[in-house]
Amino acid sequence: MKRREFVVAGTAAGVSLCSQAVAQTAKKKYRAGVIGLGWTGILYDLAARGGDKFNVDDVNRPTPPIDNTRRVYFHDHPGEEGLPKSYSVALHGRPDVELVAGAERDPKRLAIFGEHFGLKALYSDALEMMKNERLDLVAVCTNAKGRSFLTVKAAEMGAKGIVAEKPMCHTLAEADAMVKACADRKIPLSCGAITTTHPSFGKAKELVRSGAIGELISIEAPGPSAQHQNWAYFVDSEIAWVVGTGEVKRRESGSDEFTGQGMAMTRGGMAIHFRKGAPRVRLSGTKGEIWLEGYTWHLRSDLAVPAGTERVESPWPAPQFTNPYHAVYTIDDVVACMDGRMDEPKNSGRRVALAFETEIALKESAKRNGTRIDLPLQDRSLGLNYDWFR
Repeated sequence: MKRREFVVAGTAAGVSLCSQAVAQTAKKKYRAGVIGLGWTGILYDLAARGGDKFNVDDVNRPTPPIDNTRRVYFHDHPGEEGLPKSYSVALHGRPDVELVAGAERDPKRLAIFGEHFGLKALYSDALEMMKNERLDLVAVCTNAKGRSFLTVKAAEMGAKGIVAEKPMCHTLAEADAMVKACADRKIPLSCGAITTTHPSFGKAKELVRSGAIGELISIEAPGPSAQHQNWAYFVDSEIAWVVGTGEVKRRESGSDEFTGQGMAMTRGGMAIHFRKGAPRVRLSGTKGEIWLEGYTWHLRSDLAVPAGTERVESPWPAPQFTNPYHAVYTIDDVVACMDGRMDEPKNSGRRVALAFETEIALKESAKRNGTRIDLPLQDRSLGLNYDWFR
């Protein structure tokens, strides 16, 4: 048995009176557990920050000092939303979710988790946790190496919803396994707390579908970035082929992610341009355009004027993007799917896998001097390496 129990006297530290009141009156629908208690698992909301903040993801690296003020106040940037950044705190703050367990190899971080939330179901073995705790919702916050395996196991062991941190995985075969395991069981999977999970992206897609910019004819983004692929949310068909340029060698940090430029063409005939200097995402239509510049959405539409038509910027309908976004919205998407209020998370595993394969294909094209590469790629062992802390 690899479960560790810690007894905490009184109320769990860090639970505000307001959240206690909500928890007492709301009916908990889903039992949740977190695998991996590093930065995205819990430390973002509890630990003191410094320049070496990522040097705690491996069990042999020290856990940073815990800042007691952050046990109650989940942010250190007054004037912003103050949303929780970690999956543990975001899950614990939901009135419809009961955070019941955590799994982590580092006993110090496991103890911090137990003390903070007043929990005794603490495990050094994630598979044992999922077997014993009958979890509805699982957050996989490990590094990328174990993410595919644990996501598949969570699906096989009865999870009804899964959130996994970015990057999704290392190889196409791993991505295939994650998507298939969840799709076969109709389990919503969201891969990463990125800007795409914010409700304003849903508004942007609603505007596109309503014809606010006419027919969508092209998409533009700074790069394919399978860690932060805003563009993939607006793609409604598979990628047919890509051409790329600007491949770089593996960097000292460990990453060999594609940093060049290129183009992808969907099977439906829409072009996606990856151009350095582009906004986070630009959607060009026959009668206007929508783009996210920094953290602000813009809408420009063709209006009738005496001389014909003129493209003018219009006020963006609510909600406008607000930073920070973090784990709150990716969890919300998965819960909405579990409730039957949403068909697919905005940053679903399927969409991330599409961007992942596109990025790998662009790398292959650049290696071959811009040769067109058709998708799907036949070699599913192809993949990406990431910065060591991923």
